[in-house]
Amino acid sequence: MEPVTPAVPAITANPVARVLTPVGPDAARWRTFDGERTLVVAARTVTSLVRALDVVPEITHDDPRVTVVFAYDPTSAFNDGVLDLLRDLGCRTLPWPQLAEITPDLLLSASENIKVPPGDYPVLVLPHGVGFHKRVPDSEGPGTRLSGLVPEELLAARRAWLAVSHPDQAAQLAAAHPGTAGRTVLVGDPVLDRLLASARRRERYRAALGVPPRQRLVLVSSTWGGESLAGTRPGLPAELLAELPADEFRVALVLHPNVWSAHGAWQIRVMQRSAVEAGLIVVDPTDGWQQALVAADLVIGDHGSVTLYGAATEHPVLLGAFGSESVPGTAGHALRSAAGWLDDDGGPLRPRVEAALTGTGHAPRLAEVAARAFAEPGTALPRLRELVYELLRLAPPKRLPARGPRAFPLPPPHTARARSLLVRTTVVRDDGTAGELHVHVDRFPAGLATDPAEDDHRYWHLACDVDEPDTRLTESATVVSAASGVCAPGAAAEGVARLLADFPGARIAALPREADCLVGLRDGRTVRVAAPDGAALTDPGTAAAAVYACLRAGVPPYGTTLVLHHGPHQRRRLELEPGPREPAPATGPGRQPVASRSRTAAARGLPPSS
Repeated sequence: MEPVTPAVPAITANPVARVLTPVGPDAARWRTFDGERTLVVAARTVTSLVRALDVVPEITHDDPRVTVVFAYDPTSAFNDGVLDLLRDLGCRTLPWPQLAEITPDLLLSASENIKVPPGDYPVLVLPHGVGFHKRVPDSEGPGTRLSGLVPEELLAARRAWLAVSHPDQAAQLAAAHPGTAGRTVLVGDPVLDRLLASARRRERYRAALGVPPRQRLVLVSSTWGGESLAGTRPGLPAELLAELPADEFRVALVLHPNVWSAHGAWQIRVMQRSAVEAGLIVVDPTDGWQQALVAADLVIGDHGSVTLYGAATEHPVLLGAFGSESVPGTAGHALRSAAGWLDDDGGPLRPRVEAALTGTGHAPRLAEVAARAFAEPGTALPRLRELVYELLRLAPPKRLPARGPRAFPLPPPHTARARSLLVRTTVVRDDGTAGELHVHVDRFPAGLATDPAEDDHRYWHLACDVDEPDTRLTESATVVSAASGVCAPGAAAEGVARLLADFPGARIAALPREADCLVGLRDGRTVRVAAPDGAALTDPGTAAAAVYACLRAGVPPYGTTLVLHHGPHQRRRLELEPGPREPAPATGPGRQPVASRSRTAAARGLPPSS
């Protein structure tokens, strides 16, 4: 008979050295704090470790009686990144085999798939997502198992306690395995409680993520596995960025930590390169998805927990995929019929996104699903703390002030943006307001956008920032700008002339100043673009689009006041005035003539410089 190859190769070496303190037979000689109880936190996957790290500091803070150490279990297929996180945080970590040599008072794990050494200490298992709504591959064989269900030996020994967020989950577990009866504890969901407590920080999260007030943030969330959204439609972020105007929308991507662990950060960055260069916000797998969810206006997800959290926090939800591993009868599975769908029929995505943002038809059903997943929100942390101290056989600290759920901290600043944009300008004169000029500007990442088509009122041009690394784009650009720095008023005219000299294929250059922008034309003329209400205008691309639209429409870009629109939610009045005149930049030695560069642009399907 052929030998059976295990689903996950056995790992014989543990890269963590044995520790001598603060636990172990001789630890008292070396430690400073003489703890009365030892709490060991299992560290097996990034997903489960992050969930444990969310709650343990909130449970044992300010209590020197509890010694907390971590035990690294390397046997998971998703162990990559666990040690990095432990080391970054300065966690005292022992190898898993050493767990058999010490006598902890409690083992806490957010991974149910652990092999605990014999002993009589309790094991508290927290879910690392929402409930028990998926079947996952079994590392012990070719089949699957219910996610969240602990091994039989722990149940038989009556050592395991399973935290649940809703009474229905206890009933579900008892039906799947009678050994769980009497071993579940209704705790609630501490992550949901923190999400709700963080709602008041929404605008601050958005600012940190680079999302201004009138933009809408679309959050694409995927669990792991071949039937996930990332597995079935990995190009969705790029598709959305190609269709959604950059001034009206931002797109963020949240991938399950198992995706990062299995494939590596390098692979993910390479797979999403075009989307990242177009401004995709890629959220850190260890910290940040919660803030991105609070900041989002729409969630596009699958059968993963983040989608369910989106429903529970009253976000519009669209499903882009839904795997067969979802367990019927659970709240997670109920999302399949309660949420709207982002149909994969090759049609345009923007109308579906817009409809989801403005519609409310699915909200009652999503609220009903959330009510089936989360019971008594706001109480999880006190319940969990009480349970942990009870299992430790230790009285909670006295005179400790009550603490509510803590809001998530601000995420790291995110400054990614598209450096090359295909810009569509539409010029409309409103006869009802004395012929007031309205310019509608829609900008799309040039690396993803499809070939444009012009008509009598819509004009397209390619605008590139000087930081654009793709020379194919910068050599074909009609407009060049430098958004990364602010010019002093006296240096801006020289700056735009230098830009036009450096990019001889461009017809327009623009630079930001302290409160306005200076736009230069190839014939040496400059235009000062400012907001008459005194508000700062620091986006040179917007200023250049206003000037370009006037030139294409035959409107002199001097002494002109217009209303510029970025979609239906953003509008501002702009004044165009003559700026200081500079000599027209000549084509220098070795420069490609402008006419030839225009033909290059036309050859690749872009409108020629005008």
